[in-house]
Amino acid sequence: MSTTVTVLIIYLGILVALAIWSRRETHTLSGFYLADKKLPYWVVAFSTNATGESGWLLLGLSGMGYAVGAQAYWVVVGEILGIGLSWGLISRRLKRLGDETHSITVPDVLAAKFADKWHLIRGAAVLIIVIMVTTYVTAQMVSTGKAFSSFLGMKYETGVIVGGIFIIGYTFVGGYKAVSYTDVVQGVLMLLGLIAVPAAAIYAAGGWGEMKSTLAAQDPALLDMFAFADAPAWIGIASFVGIGLPFIGVPQLLIRYMSARDDGEIRKARIMSLIVLFIFTAGAVTAGVAGRAVFPGLEDGETIFPVLSSELFPPIIAGMLLVVVLSAIMSTVDSLLLLASSAVVRDTYQKIMGSAESDSVLSNYGKIVTVVIGAIALVLGVQEPRVIFHFVLASWSGLGSAFGPVMIGILYYKRVTLAGVLSGMLGGFIVSVTWLSFFKAEYHGLYEAIPGFIAGMVLTFGVSRLTSRAEN
Repeated sequence: MSTTVTVLIIYLGILVALAIWSRRETHTLSGFYLADKKLPYWVVAFSTNATGESGWLLLGLSGMGYAVGAQAYWVVVGEILGIGLSWGLISRRLKRLGDETHSITVPDVLAAKFADKWHLIRGAAVLIIVIMVTTYVTAQMVSTGKAFSSFLGMKYETGVIVGGIFIIGYTFVGGYKAVSYTDVVQGVLMLLGLIAVPAAAIYAAGGWGEMKSTLAAQDPALLDMFAFADAPAWIGIASFVGIGLPFIGVPQLLIRYMSARDDGEIRKARIMSLIVLFIFTAGAVTAGVAGRAVFPGLEDGETIFPVLSSELFPPIIAGMLLVVVLSAIMSTVDSLLLLASSAVVRDTYQKIMGSAESDSVLSNYGKIVTVVIGAIALVLGVQEPRVIFHFVLASWSGLGSAFGPVMIGILYYKRVTLAGVLSGMLGGFIVSVTWLSFFKAEYHGLYEAIPGFIAGMVLTFGVSRLTSRAEN
């Protein structure tokens, strides 16, 4: 048995143990979907960051650093600003409102203030979440298959199935508590990997100064944060910084704030979260930039993290770095599975359809739905769909544009109305997806979350102002 396989088996064994340890909390909806709102700050912090940064962090962001060099550090700026605004503007108020209204899901919070007898807000939220999450999870299943294939030589289809079974399994058994504590394990591994790999790459390049000289010889623009060749600098900077904007509204992160034990835990969690996210993002970009100096001319820049891992480290460390890549993928998939499951069971079956079944029965339905959604994504992932990655971009920006503006409206605007929330949610989502599909290329690649978020804010506050007298 290879060293890499041994490391992988140990890692998967830890995930199974955490799931079994967490299963006692899964017999109620609040327990299965929110760990009964009892999580300590360090779990909330790591879970927030690990969930927000999927395989895109290690493959996509490091690949961006490889491709464009120093310009990719604007993404670091954007993500720190985005998560900082999310913690500062949203976390504590959302936790307080969620507790006051006994909310379990983000749609619960959005619908709590209104007499929405037709469940329009909840219905629109469920539709957006289920569609976007299913495509997002499918893409992560594809990434899982490719990771197993690249590191272990396993057939792609087998990799998807093996990875999918473990992700679905520990989410089914342990619910949100298992997901959150495995996020801690996965987050710590990602943190260590994103310190070790860029440091090794810089060392292999001959040190920071020699690395810069090598990059300057390849292309001086690689060292210039303002050297955007294909777009005006302000559009390039805005687009890279704007990648952090959805942090304000994506439901899989907002739910983390609601799961904290109390306000004091949130205040401590936000400090840890900012520090960890800075190391995550700066480490990924630096690995790509330094990797360009060490291994120039890669056909696919997004393979730079696996290449550095396998070429610069002994087998046992390379095996651990495979686990780091899988951790980044798994820490997002498990949270998305629970998000979609809660939308079906809590928001649709219990609230919209009015089920009066017991909490215990509903939590069991939640487990079943989690398996079903995961199985659908697994089957789609085995097909290795190429176009699905187009929808992944829409998922992150679309979810952020749909829920970010309306959450700000709910928490800060006393005159917010049902019509304002509904129009802001749908408008932000539609504008984001439409911009990505039809206008982005014509406007120098301006990131779709920017027009989407602006549209959501204008509609939420504008329509609320116009309809506040009629509804009140």
